[in-house]
Amino acid sequence: MNNPVSLTRSPALMDRQDTGLLVVDVQEKLIDLIHGHQTLVWNISRLLRGARQLQIPVFATEQYPQGLGATVPELAQHLGGTPAKLAFSCVGCPELFESLRAAEVFKILVVGIEAHVCIQQTVLDLLANGFQVYVAVDAVSSRRQVDQQVALQRMESAGAVVTTTEAALFEWCQVAGTPEFKGISRLVREADPGAC
Repeated sequence: MNNPVSLTRSPALMDRQDTGLLVVDVQEKLIDLIHGHQTLVWNISRLLRGARQLQIPVFATEQYPQGLGATVPELAQHLGGTPAKLAFSCVGCPELFESLRAAEVFKILVVGIEAHVCIQQTVLDLLANGFQVYVAVDAVSSRRQVDQQVALQRMESAGAVVTTTEAALFEWCQVAGTPEFKGISRLVREADPGAC
């Protein structure tokens, strides 16, 4: 009698039950200065819509909104309350991470701006606090490409997992042939508004 081999999913993969999405500081007065900002906002919007379809918890922050403005409208429409912060790192908003831990969410996909300031400091602090951190390289940016590139290298060398928007969406979904997959498939087929 043949016993089927039972294989498990890799703990390195994100799962909708153990992953949250953190959107960092994508604000009106800074966004036009950011390299590739149209593609950045589009990718974050796709992640937000995918997270909603798959019931993945979403959290967001705003850095000094009195000076940098509110979250851009394209993303704000998909978000609930967005706490303000003065610290560059999002661990300056500990209530976000207390609720994640309470829900047993220990993997966080981080997106937003700027890669070399708020993203990098947040990622390094989250790693130091025991979270498994993922960074969608096409959903983070800085004003200058060199800052983005060096920040991504530094975060990866510190233990963050680099990924892409499309890879994250399919990783969250896990299987084809479901109504959820159809929704995710529509998201990945959208045209990039920032492409030439």
